[in-house]
Amino acid sequence: MSKTAIWLEAARLRTLPLSVSGIIIGNGLAFLAGNFSWLIFLFCLLTTIAFQVLSNFANDYGDGVKGTDNDSRLGPQRVLQQGLLSRAQLKRGIQINVVISLLLALTLIVLAFDQNQWMLALLFLLLGIASVVAAIKYTVGKNAYGYRAMGDLFVFLFFGCLSVMGSHYLQTKSFEASLVLPSVAVGCLSVAVLNLNNLRDMENDKVSNKITLPLLLGFNGGKRYHYLLFFTALMSSLIYTFYHSTTPFTYLYLVLVFPLGKHLYRVKKSKGGKSLDSELKVVALSTFFYSLLFVIGFLISS
Repeated sequence: MSKTAIWLEAARLRTLPLSVSGIIIGNGLAFLAGNFSWLIFLFCLLTTIAFQVLSNFANDYGDGVKGTDNDSRLGPQRVLQQGLLSRAQLKRGIQINVVISLLLALTLIVLAFDQNQWMLALLFLLLGIASVVAAIKYTVGKNAYGYRAMGDLFVFLFFGCLSVMGSHYLQTKSFEASLVLPSVAVGCLSVAVLNLNNLRDMENDKVSNKITLPLLLGFNGGKRYHYLLFFTALMSSLIYTFYHSTTPFTYLYLVLVFPLGKHLYRVKKSKGGKSLDSELKVVALSTFFYSLLFVIGFLISS
């Protein structure tokens, strides 16, 4: 395998559509409001992708060093686990990605704010730094929050709230309280991907002393939590659409109810382990298409 292929494997390209789902909704609603810059949208995407790749590198490194990525783990083997990259090489990749992520975030901030808005620029710079720290501290270090059942909260905040409302604010320079609803929807669907991962790896996580919500709730409790995430996402979307709807096209995202309903049925019947592996892709891609359909529906109706 070439070095390029190895680094692409470490980057986990299949996770990128999920990471930009909130950006699509935030920017799409900004476009509908008449406040939109394609350049800001581009750098929102690039910055978010850089943060996601950084998180993937750090996750590979943190779980690899702690021994959580081992032969008993049911998910795909990671590059450090396979010996494709050394600890030093992966750590160097993390450091380079930190620089790239911060440069992209700084460029985005410069594009979004003028000199008179330096307080807002500083706030978003701090949010960018917080995103870098959160990406790394998920699994790296003694106090990694992903090992203390805090991963769900951080995924919800960064993939949902910050992604949707933050990107919308960068375009419009205004805050709309109703954006909490699509933020909650994207956040819950993103957490659902993490929850599936944790349900699948419960046995190995227990041995590795990685505390996740399914370990605290039990397998059946983790499945009920999964159903709740989808119910909350659906209700948040419906409430937002109801109060902002102009035509039935705004409910276009409901075409995903059938495939996701089948997904929930398979989760209900699942005994855990490898049977949940294929469901990760279903939820991740559904979240991405949900964001597209959500925006397209409002665009058609505008």
